Amino acid sequence: MSAIPKTIKPSVRDRVSREEWQARVDLAAAYQLAHIYRWTDLIYTHFSARVPGTEDFLINPYGMMFDEITASNLVKIDWEGKILDDPLGTGVNEAGFVIHSCVHKARPEINCVIHTHTRAGVAVSAMKCGLLPISQHAMMIQGDVAYHDYEGIALYMEEQARMAADLGKTAKAMILRNHGLLALGRTVREAFEVMYYLDCACQIQIDACSAGMHNVQIMSEAAARTSTQQFNRPDRPAHHKDWPALLRMLERRGVRYAE
Repeated sequence: MSAIPKTIKPSVRDRVSREEWQARVDLAAAYQLAHIYRWTDLIYTHFSARVPGTEDFLINPYGMMFDEITASNLVKIDWEGKILDDPLGTGVNEAGFVIHSCVHKARPEINCVIHTHTRAGVAVSAMKCGLLPISQHAMMIQGDVAYHDYEGIALYMEEQARMAADLGKTAKAMILRNHGLLALGRTVREAFEVMYYLDCACQIQIDACSAGMHNVQIMSEAAARTSTQQFNRPDRPAHHKDWPALLRMLERRGVRYAE
């Protein structure tokens, strides 16, 4: 008697669109890069990317370390919290859903959101002064940072309206007071760059302030304005050079993020 053939479930790559697969690959790369840059907090932070052409988004499977994230094990979820595809069956972080669904709803032009709890980021989020214009790194984003006051762990949907109002329509980043950082981007690459500069600026601020505020040099308004304009010039080479370089670094290290 012949054996009953087993039903083979299509791979994630085979059952999603080409555009969704590319979004998965880019988001998985961001998680792996975050591991390298030490942006992790055990299993408790989260990055998301909108599924192109839909209102759904991809987020990390809850319980996985960032260096375990691949394109195939990301979870797809809709704005209402319904899980559409969960290859590992782990579900998602509840606070992660509240924060990311809020941003994706409020800012339809944003396709990637990165949230971290780095020591420097949390330290600056606890400073009354917020992010200071004291470094070139800060000038990448200092003029585009919004703030949201701490209300506890972001578990309640009613906080979304206040978070969206504080975020506004133009901010590239948000400092969640006493909590951590958010970076936004039209692409995964853009959100990653914003978080890179934001976290570096926070590290620099903590280091500089450790010597006493009387030793900290605040930029002039003219210098701050000029550097911000330079960072935002439309022909800036980083717009197409930095992400491929970061992906090459992952490949040299043998990181299998695109599986």
